[in-house]
Amino acid sequence: MCGCTETLDAGHDHTHGVLPVDERNPIILYEDGWSGDWIGEYAVLLANNGGPPLAGIITNTTKFWNDVNANAAGWNDLVMAARMSGLQNIPDVTPSTGAQLVRPADGQIDSTTPNHSAGAQLIVDLSNELSHPWRKVVVTAGTSLTDIADAYLVDHSVVDRVIVVAMVGSGSNGAMVAPNGDMDPWADWIVASKFHQYFQVSAYYDQTGDVTSADIPHLPQNPLGDRIASKLPNIINVPMAADQVALLAQALPNFVQAFQPVSPDTTAAFDSKQGPPLVSDSSGTDLMVTQIAASQAAVRFREMLMLQPPATDASTPADGGTDGPGASP
Repeated sequence: MCGCTETLDAGHDHTHGVLPVDERNPIILYEDGWSGDWIGEYAVLLANNGGPPLAGIITNTTKFWNDVNANAAGWNDLVMAARMSGLQNIPDVTPSTGAQLVRPADGQIDSTTPNHSAGAQLIVDLSNELSHPWRKVVVTAGTSLTDIADAYLVDHSVVDRVIVVAMVGSGSNGAMVAPNGDMDPWADWIVASKFHQYFQVSAYYDQTGDVTSADIPHLPQNPLGDRIASKLPNIINVPMAADQVALLAQALPNFVQAFQPVSPDTTAAFDSKQGPPLVSDSSGTDLMVTQIAASQAAVRFREMLMLQPPATDASTPADGGTDGPGASP
């Protein structure tokens, strides 16, 4: 396609990272608890600093966070703190109480009784409004996949408008297990089988270095800075609690270091404790992230909070995450 004296490539829209999503894709943040990680703070800050636009926030219940009112209150506090600190385009929180989905007697996904949850309806509505063939809406999940699967049961066409990026699994063996994969196994089967693009992030990092107690005096003097300071003691000191890896895999161009294309093995017997096995498949449209550039997380968080870069430890590799077999991009 020629225009003036330049040649334009009208057939491609290259992503800014190795995954086929990037900071231009609007996201729906889908979470249960609010206090053990930094995913919410990353989301509101990135939405105002060149990261993915934040289209919606859904909070559900799980066995660890089983009070939807308490969950919603925590997320509403974040929304209020962000808005009072001058951050723009922060959506309201949608509480969702859809129960764990039940595998029907005939084992057929389309025979599943839907919840018609508020979260599922929001996914359907926002994807209808915001998704384009060249720029789909991303549901960024750090919880069970219940409402995402329910969205499919409510409207099968949602799979044409939504990409799922989820923090699931404990390693690189293709298992949809804890964290999060054990919460609603039948929902896992639905999402992995029916959505055209399901990206599973199974690599983690130590989030306790993103902000430390020494940073508290230097945090922004606003409600968001106050919230981060008060939340710091609650941050879980377990790498697999860092739900924000699902968001950072999309938002930071070089965060994903290795991944492999996979497909769900739907011939496997249903396991009531986990989702379907994800097997290596060079033609698969699902992806499993197996290694990340962990150091980029704290650097970006601190940059947005205007803190000093994190101290480096010569004994600790700069890049971390769960190692495992993967096709280097």
